[in-house]
Amino acid sequence: MDKIKDLTPKQIVAELDKYIIGQQNAKRNVAIALRNRIRRLMVKSDLQKDIVPNNILMIGSTGVGKTEIARRLAKIANAPFTKVEASKFTEVGYVGRDVESMVRDVVEQAVHLVKTKKNEEVKEKAAVIVEEIILDILIPPVKSPSFSKSTSGDNDFNPETASENELNEKTRDRFREKLKNGELEERKIEINVKQSSSVGVGMIGNGMMDDASMAGLQDMISGMMPKKTKKRKLTIAEARKVLMEEEASKLIDFDEVKEEAIQLAENNGIIFIDEIDKIASKSGKGSGGPDVSREGVQRDLLPIVEGSAVTTKYGVINTDHILFIAAGAFHVSKPSDLIPELQGRFPIRVELNSLTQEDFQMILKEPKNALTKQYKALFEAEEVYLDYADDAIDEIARLAFKINEEVENIGARRLHTVMSHLLNDFLFDVPDTIEANSKIMITKDMVTDRLSQLVQNRDLSQYIL
Repeated sequence: MDKIKDLTPKQIVAELDKYIIGQQNAKRNVAIALRNRIRRLMVKSDLQKDIVPNNILMIGSTGVGKTEIARRLAKIANAPFTKVEASKFTEVGYVGRDVESMVRDVVEQAVHLVKTKKNEEVKEKAAVIVEEIILDILIPPVKSPSFSKSTSGDNDFNPETASENELNEKTRDRFREKLKNGELEERKIEINVKQSSSVGVGMIGNGMMDDASMAGLQDMISGMMPKKTKKRKLTIAEARKVLMEEEASKLIDFDEVKEEAIQLAENNGIIFIDEIDKIASKSGKGSGGPDVSREGVQRDLLPIVEGSAVTTKYGVINTDHILFIAAGAFHVSKPSDLIPELQGRFPIRVELNSLTQEDFQMILKEPKNALTKQYKALFEAEEVYLDYADDAIDEIARLAFKINEEVENIGARRLHTVMSHLLNDFLFDVPDTIEANSKIMITKDMVTDRLSQLVQNRDLSQYIL
């Protein structure tokens, strides 16, 4: 939380603007939700526990940026994030089962984030240990109880009169310098690597055990099994990575990691429930059949969104302060078709706008990860330089918008298929026909020539796009 303590709602929106075009209302609401988390932790009174997040329901067609807003928000907050499709809980043989898995996924993400942070903290200490292990393999030390490391300078060292211990230490010092300078990275050494003992307990319980119990049982049995090691011949660069992981994990207190991860998930976790409209009974009428299972899934989601204790293999997590963001197109059903209790748990409703032709133009030009910039980077990797005329980008946006109107509106995802169709021939010809240091200029005529046929032939464009 320290990282985002100074982020104001305006700054959060500015960060989201770098990647997402438009949808200012949705950005404002998620920014307020994120800032409210910081405010809650700053409250000193007993009210802190009672302040619950205002969960958000995003309403908008596919490809307008619902998932991207939630994902980018989690990155800004460095928060554990998981995305789940509500419709998967209605599948045959799955109804009403293991809806809690989304909470376990958030905890797994939190453990990963905390471990990464702890690894950074012990990185330097682990690097010193790894350097000594590699030196021991390259130049095994001479064991002698009477030897003490010489403190005299290099000028006083005489190889002819020096003892075996002193010679060994000097050689180690020289190799230590070479390791630091990266001169031995390609040299191969043999190291002992721990093998993870795979435990097959999948059939225990005949399907009656939940995921948390199964994972706990596997961990317990793995802990009882003797640790096996295997000799592997690797380059020093590869060996360093393997040994760094092993040594860093020895320096980290895993109980501390689990405690921090549970706390992080509880106070900072974000769960994105997509396709929530698919579990809404159409027009609110339970007509039997599939609608019954839909309502069942809503009732299974309810206690988790309301706040409940969920058992995970890292401990019990309380979901009271996890932020839930639900999203759906609501073409067939309406938000009011959800059961009233679940509606009440998503008090903030945000309607996202369909993308206009101008939005498409901005999406191609402005975001840090714009599709045009991604393709430029792909070509530059092979030293081919790609550029676009301004009217070419306008034409790409116009055609993508037109196809969305005539075939099916899939939002910004249409740009991926249009750009791919436009540039595939060039991508195929690099580097065989189009050699290094070549320049490719995308003009309006080129865009019209390559894409107009798809727009005219609607039947064909339905299959290709």
